[in-house]
Amino acid sequence: METRGLTKRFGRQTAVDGLDLSVPAGAVFGFLGPNGSGKTTTIRMLLGLANATSGTASVLGQDMPGRLDAVLPRVGALVEGPAFYPFLSGTANLRRLDAADPHSPRATRRQRVADALERVGLQYAGSKKVKAYSLGMKQRLGLANALLRPRELLVLDEPTNGLDPQGTREVRNLVRSLAAGGATVFVSSHLLAEVEQICTHAAVMRTGRLVAQGTLAGLRAAGQPLVVVRTPDAGAARRVLDSLGLVPGPPTHGADMADGATVTAKLPAAARDGAPRPEAIVAALVADGVRVRGFSMESGSLEDRFVELTGEGFDVAR
Repeated sequence: METRGLTKRFGRQTAVDGLDLSVPAGAVFGFLGPNGSGKTTTIRMLLGLANATSGTASVLGQDMPGRLDAVLPRVGALVEGPAFYPFLSGTANLRRLDAADPHSPRATRRQRVADALERVGLQYAGSKKVKAYSLGMKQRLGLANALLRPRELLVLDEPTNGLDPQGTREVRNLVRSLAAGGATVFVSSHLLAEVEQICTHAAVMRTGRLVAQGTLAGLRAAGQPLVVVRTPDAGAARRVLDSLGLVPGPPTHGADMADGATVTAKLPAAARDGAPRPEAIVAALVADGVRVRGFSMESGSLEDRFVELTGEGFDVAR
């Protein structure tokens, strides 16, 4: 998927502002951003569910929404939560949805529905009415609908919403299997730990604008490196790190208080070129009488990078 200058305005409000997004074929792509950052609006424009105010979008090499009929049969999607007929069973819902697709072969419908239910762990609940489904079961049924036919692209908006830990692991494995089978998977999620485990690439939105995109490793590497010191002299360690131009955070204590505290410090972006070497940091700590029981230099997590880019916490949704 690719966009150039993609923009969506609602009156005077700009929901998506000049978006240049590039999702490579075969990637598992995480789409992140705080509430109101424009993620779901972007997804709706990519799938032809909303018209762009300006700019262009292409999906599977085809212009959207002009080539909608050619693109959508090759795309499976779960957007803004699944909607089903509550008084029909899960199986009956999937059969009706499949029958509405003119590209779906009738002869294999029964088997394809059964296979899709099994892939999402609903093979024993297919005969149950959807009104009796939990939120997590409805989410699984939505995933099953997206998998009724082989897809080149899967677009999943919060696919683990309402799932228990076991269900979350199953969806994680499902996404991996889809990617291993050659599909491109585009995942909008507020669970950064999940994105770190399954995604190869990611993009971060803020107030309708794209603030970063690239490989997961590249996004982490562009963040602030962390100095991690384990010591019983947390206060003295923080003073030394501060004197070296680092930005220490509050110490955290482990389960064993006798082992001391962990002090972390970030290097300000403006000072990275002249950063002290790890051995110089350790030498300065020891010279000041700090008892160092552990020391490491670590790359920031995706959560750290997200907060750095957006200035917000990681409970991100649409």
